[in-house]
Amino acid sequence: MARLNLLEETRFEKLPVSVFDNPKSASLSVAQRIGNIIKEKQKQGKSAVLGLATGATPVAVYAELVRMHKEEGLSFKNVITFNLDEYYPMAPNAVQSYVSFMNDNLFDHIDIDKSNVNIPDGRLKLEDIPAFCLAYEKKIGELGGLDIQILGIGRTGHIGFNEPGSAPNSGTRLVTLDDLTRRDAARDFGGKSFVPTKAITMGIGTIFKAREIILMAWNRKKASIIKKAVEGEISGEVPATYLQLSDRVEFILDEDAASLLTRIDTPWLVKDCIWNEALTRKAVIWLATFLKKPVLKLTEDDYNNNGMAQLALDNGPVYNINIHIFNKLQHTITGWPGGKPHADDSQRPERAEPSRKRTVIFSPHPDDDVISMGGTFIRLVDQQHDVHVAYQTSGNTAVWDDDALRFVEFSIDFSDKMGMERTDLKELYTSMRTFMDQKHPNQVDTPEIQTVKGLVRKGEAIAGARYCGLEDDHIHFMALPFYESGKNQKNPVKDLDVELTIDLLQKIKPHQVFAAGDFEDPHGTHIVCFNIIIEALRRLAKTENWVNDCWVWMYRGAWKEFETHEIEMAVPLSPQEVERKKFAIFKHQSQKDRAVFPGDDAREFWQRAEDRNRDTAHAYDELGLAEYEAMEAFVRYKF
Repeated sequence: MARLNLLEETRFEKLPVSVFDNPKSASLSVAQRIGNIIKEKQKQGKSAVLGLATGATPVAVYAELVRMHKEEGLSFKNVITFNLDEYYPMAPNAVQSYVSFMNDNLFDHIDIDKSNVNIPDGRLKLEDIPAFCLAYEKKIGELGGLDIQILGIGRTGHIGFNEPGSAPNSGTRLVTLDDLTRRDAARDFGGKSFVPTKAITMGIGTIFKAREIILMAWNRKKASIIKKAVEGEISGEVPATYLQLSDRVEFILDEDAASLLTRIDTPWLVKDCIWNEALTRKAVIWLATFLKKPVLKLTEDDYNNNGMAQLALDNGPVYNINIHIFNKLQHTITGWPGGKPHADDSQRPERAEPSRKRTVIFSPHPDDDVISMGGTFIRLVDQQHDVHVAYQTSGNTAVWDDDALRFVEFSIDFSDKMGMERTDLKELYTSMRTFMDQKHPNQVDTPEIQTVKGLVRKGEAIAGARYCGLEDDHIHFMALPFYESGKNQKNPVKDLDVELTIDLLQKIKPHQVFAAGDFEDPHGTHIVCFNIIIEALRRLAKTENWVNDCWVWMYRGAWKEFETHEIEMAVPLSPQEVERKKFAIFKHQSQKDRAVFPGDDAREFWQRAEDRNRDTAHAYDELGLAEYEAMEAFVRYKF
């Protein structure tokens, strides 16, 4: 019976999938499997032939293999490796090369014979690539094929660099990279324009010959493409779907990457559920959205025909369920994000008392506050709360070089006009120009340039916070040390980051904390900054009673809003407030028109914010609630 239940639960899935609690536990499992293959081959006196991948996904796997080598004596002397791909053209000693990646993360830390390491050569002449690719294939074949192939997956559905349009029987070859793939790599190269347009990749047909294939994926950023790869039809538009044709493949996912699979996202479609409050709310909102009907118009037939018959039977009649969920949604809407003074707050998202709250808005970058919750920011100030804003990082990596030069040029001209000494400024300007003229893609700026860029962002942040109504003594710049590496790869978080946050929290003793809750990028600044705040509050809770009365509200940036069923506070914005929010965002001029790191959305940040806020209001309207111009959404974080 258990086996039948499992088959029913996974009936949408067209290949084996294992879901782990987190990337670490999943990575340890994969590393153990690789280690077992190596040890079994050693017993047989044979070589273990491994197909390896690069990127963020396998880093923890390689770290565990290194640990197994150093602490458990796992030897790699019998191991031969073949990497999936390499950018073209690419020097092997370049920071972005996969040769550098593999050396840094694995090969330099184990006892592998470097002559047994095979990685596509990004230095080849164009005319020499076909012969190299044939030799690469031949060498794998002469060794008896790959014992195991490790894969990641790109957001285009590529495996290796087999982009949409790749054939299932393709071999190792030179390919042209998809624009989305290049956008995703832009941060590593200092901009998309510096990302190579081509790569040499092992083919899908080559991958298929491996005796074991493991595709790994972590975080919500990969969830939508994982759903297509696992549950979608086989298509050249999503090359990973070809893996459905293999009986030797397994997908290893963390919960976030698996979150859109049917059995996890809409489990009522495949199994009987325990209908708690959260699942009921999610299911009813899903049903209304799926059928394009207001919640109060859903019928018993709607429930029965869409996997929710058990909910109707256990908790019905369905109209009572509809009313309950409608009321819950209605109670999330408030024009008083700091609580409505002297009002019954039993059905409101925030407490009525104290009527004037001390509030801290933490902003990971110097513009997240106004982009993500500018309307609520202004509303809190207008309603006379004691609002502080804390900019956690300088944001100095996201300023164009010419903007930095422009500010120094202004300072020089200002000095001339005022009859002030400008020698040092002139020397600084000359050194900046010299450095920038010779600067390599993604090269770390000099400390002086980092300072100038940080001051550009600081001035904009002050202007934005003042526009929202804050006095200067309520604007805080934390410059958390983890960020100040001068490069996209940040330093590890240390106690000092947490201690600086503790100091600020102790000074203000807030009743409310607003913090960025965008966690799709597991290495992104937002999640790092959020974890620092939570750790600071956890430590303070051991000695400070006020922490027990401090509520943490998460907001999201200009990338993706909370799902409607997740929202616990929705703050409506009038047309005039939408305009005010837009002008607050406009104060961040260095991020306007064309941001350094725009992601894969061509719209400006103010446009994204407006569209996202209007979409949230529209979603509420479609569910049968009041029609508002726009809404900002929040979810409360509970310790």
